[in-house]
Amino acid sequence: MNDSMNRRTFTALLLSGAPCAALAQAQQAPAMAGRKLDFRIGDDFKAAQADIIAVLRSAGESIWQHCPNTRWEVPGFFIFHSTESPITVFDHRADGRIAIGLTSQGNLWSQFAYQFSHEFCHALAGHSNDWKKTWTKGRKANHWLEESLCETASLFAMRTMSESWKTKPPYPNWKSYSEALKTYASDRITAASAGLPAGATFIDWLKANEASMREKSTLREKNNVVAIQLLPLFEAEPTGWEAVTFFNLTKRAPENTLAGHLAEWSAAAPLAQRPFIAKLAATLGVKL
Repeated sequence: MNDSMNRRTFTALLLSGAPCAALAQAQQAPAMAGRKLDFRIGDDFKAAQADIIAVLRSAGESIWQHCPNTRWEVPGFFIFHSTESPITVFDHRADGRIAIGLTSQGNLWSQFAYQFSHEFCHALAGHSNDWKKTWTKGRKANHWLEESLCETASLFAMRTMSESWKTKPPYPNWKSYSEALKTYASDRITAASAGLPAGATFIDWLKANEASMREKSTLREKNNVVAIQLLPLFEAEPTGWEAVTFFNLTKRAPENTLAGHLAEWSAAAPLAQRPFIAKLAATLGVKL
């Protein structure tokens, strides 16, 4: 995205409803054998487990289908109700499953999809492939970028679902719900765009806000400002989601700069993923 693009123009493009490459590719991507996401659902969600699974699988597959070379130690998730905030648990369960907590209850399917997509991105970044090399303890100076990528994942998944559910919803009577998914994502894009002052460039905003995000990675209003800058990259090249699986193969030094982290991320990724990471870095004002 041109760094001089103003907030109003950028938001209008996102909200225009024009088909994006990701949505077209999502409709054409073939089913991949042996890669069906598996879920076990805990109690206290106040909704039918089959319905919850249908929503979570749709959200996860929106991203997962673009990661054909990624694997899990166990291709399954245990979803439990969290009373505090959504979370991807640090350690795997004894059965190898990744435990993810969601706060949603009832039939708030947009909220379920939004929360799970965020946590699914954390799972890709920290629990896929040789996850013990990536999911290490210790403060990560640039963890704010992972949080922002995960907010991007939520928007990406919901916009993809809003298109796919028009013709292939989990249940025929859910077809009309596609509009609610689109609205849920659009409302968050609009709110996030307001975080970028009128007339300000994103790069200038990032320079002013990076220090606070390095200190606290989950400043959601700021994460979302970053997320809407990254969303067009992933919608144009959804295979970029596989690059996220290499995000944490970097140094854990608290002083590591954003430029240093991005360079290490690129070096850890396959050659095919490096052009995408370079585009992402450029959006953040870093030249690789």
